[in-house]
Amino acid sequence: MKKTYFLVTISYLFSIFAIAQIPSGYYDDAQGLTGENLKTELYNIIKDHNIQSYGSLWDHYYTTDDKPNGKVWDMYSDVPDGTPPYEYTFGTNQCGNYNSENDCYNREHSFPKSWFDDSSPMVTDIIHIVPTDGYVNGKRGNLPYGETNSPSWTSMNGSKVGSCSVSGFNGTIFEPIDAYKGDFARIYFYMATRYENLIASWENNSASSDDALNGTSYPCYEEWYLNMLLEWHRNDPVSQKEVDRNNDIYGIQDNRNPFVDRPYYVDQIWDPENAVSDLSIDEIMNIYIGGNGNTLKLNTLEATHETFQLKLFNISGQELRQENMNHSTYEMDIANTQKGCYILQIMNTDNQQLYHFKFIK
Repeated sequence: MKKTYFLVTISYLFSIFAIAQIPSGYYDDAQGLTGENLKTELYNIIKDHNIQSYGSLWDHYYTTDDKPNGKVWDMYSDVPDGTPPYEYTFGTNQCGNYNSENDCYNREHSFPKSWFDDSSPMVTDIIHIVPTDGYVNGKRGNLPYGETNSPSWTSMNGSKVGSCSVSGFNGTIFEPIDAYKGDFARIYFYMATRYENLIASWENNSASSDDALNGTSYPCYEEWYLNMLLEWHRNDPVSQKEVDRNNDIYGIQDNRNPFVDRPYYVDQIWDPENAVSDLSIDEIMNIYIGGNGNTLKLNTLEATHETFQLKLFNISGQELRQENMNHSTYEMDIANTQKGCYILQIMNTDNQQLYHFKFIK
């Protein structure tokens, strides 16, 4: 089954819920394009960002990578929907020296800086530089991301170092937990797009970059690596964390990660034969809440399919409701649902495509 993920973040305004803070017209020039042409147009949109100093990242993290409780959002130690083994306080726990986990947090180039020879502007591009535990950061080093069935080391939250079990590569890799694999995959698609004029020259900068990069500007990555990133992207849809981070970074760098804003761009670029057509979210489905916040209303503008199956999930993945939609306007009663974040799955029963919308009541 082909899965294509759409993200809608919704906030209440005069009983209408609107798509989150993508500037009006930001992606207009990308409409109708696929494959390398789409990637190049996105490059033209997001290039020439406001370059930051490396030291300023510490301060930016206060808004780009803060948890709801105000602690540092460290994807190498966090346990979503659970209790993390430790948490860091901004500033107070900033690295410094470290000897073990839970000593301090550092600035992790999720796309290793040795891959691009520590060059600017990549070395300070906050979209791929995230706060992480210093010791785990050190264990990862410049290893490519991957998956392992035989870890030689495991962090407190379950991140791993070990021999790669993904077909096509058997070297040593670093595996983040499943909850953040999509986050890192979309960062890597951003790097391939933002630096498409440079990335072809990075293949031989280090042994690990040679393992992941293939010396081209498109598709950029070795086949095993690209297939894995696509799988991670599809299995771990865009989260509210990524949306908030993308919006905050736009206020700092004046550019965005397109694959957080419009996740379907990933398939349109790297798997265009199986991607959905280039329709904006509004063209596929208008979503708003009426009835004093008690009714989720869907207006389809596509009349080519007779039946859609809808499932409503809470943020933990528990299915709350399943219904069918067989006409152009549909309403779902959500009066008895609590305030919070929900996922609406819409299946096109004609071609088995899935659309996932995240919304907040």
